[in-house]
Amino acid sequence: MLTVIVRVRVKPGFEGPFTEATLENARRSVLEPGIARFDVLRQRDDPCSFVLIETYRTADAPATHKSTSHYARWRDAVEPMMAEPRAGTRFDQLEG
Repeated sequence: MLTVIVRVRVKPGFEGPFTEATLENARRSVLEPGIARFDVLRQRDDPCSFVLIETYRTADAPATHKSTSHYARWRDAVEPMMAEPRAGTRFDQLEG
């Protein structure tokens, strides 16, 4: 399993449209066979700050996800809403 944590900061006033677009992308993403989870979080004390937690079943699943039409729609829709470029960090799930 591979988890990608994406940090996003949107411009003030875009919290609602960003949330709508991102939740729609998340709903469609979890229907992909390679995605185990897709969580959308908003920081309580900073409504312009979001974290997306994407958990993939295989190493190839992120590339497959990025090739979908719903991802492309999300990416294009939210790009102008960004206050800064989004940043993703990849994590391996450890079994113990």
